[in-house]
Amino acid sequence: MTSLAFTDIGFAYPSSMPFGRATPVFDAFSWQTPPGRTVLLGPNGAGKTTLLSLGASALRPTRGRVQSGDLDTSRRRDLGAFRRTVGWMPQQVRPVPGLTAREQVAYAGWLKGMTRTEAWQQAGTALDRVGLTHEANRRTARLSGGQQRRVGLAGLLVHDADLFLLDEPTVGLDPGQRARFRETLRELAEDRPVVVSTHQVDDLTDLFDTVVVLDRGRIRFQGGVADFMALASADSSHPAEAAYATLVAGER
Repeated sequence: MTSLAFTDIGFAYPSSMPFGRATPVFDAFSWQTPPGRTVLLGPNGAGKTTLLSLGASALRPTRGRVQSGDLDTSRRRDLGAFRRTVGWMPQQVRPVPGLTAREQVAYAGWLKGMTRTEAWQQAGTALDRVGLTHEANRRTARLSGGQQRRVGLAGLLVHDADLFLLDEPTVGLDPGQRARFRETLRELAEDRPVVVSTHQVDDLTDLFDTVVVLDRGRIRFQGGVADFMALASADSSHPAEAAYATLVAGER
């Protein structure tokens, strides 16, 4: 099964000031995505979005390697095949000016190497899966924030990738839409790894196989959901939140 391997990664965001200091995020970081459904937890600034952006090759490490099998993002000749292997839903889903929802989703498929005909056909199917069939011909910029998030999810689904990375996919979704997303997530992970970054710790037992807690560019925990829950006290009324707090609260 496909996985992503991060080996000895170094990454820092450059300063916006001419002589300012860069903001380091990762230093000698190594990790391999587990099989099945993985939830990536961590506070703001932990490095979750940066990690998934590196995994999608939207960012390039200053040191180390990001690989999927024999494909390496440091080799330009591998980038096209790598990006077809990895599906990515970024935290910010921005409407493409002038495009309808279906055109934007088809465009995402075309960027992944699909033919225009195939991308257009699959765009309709992807929009149906996220409940946006009736909005397919509306310009994406005129959709609500939650609908735009679902367009972003459809842009992920249009391409049949071997591994999916989703960054805060349920932000802006109402309870019904989140329930629909959970069903989609279960379908996605039937035969490929899925990594979901989120601040929400509910539904862990139902949705995920592995919990990873990232803080300050370091993995504080990786294990099964039961092992994660065991970190909470027995009398906790919110065990997932309590378990999470044991890992990061004392480190802030």
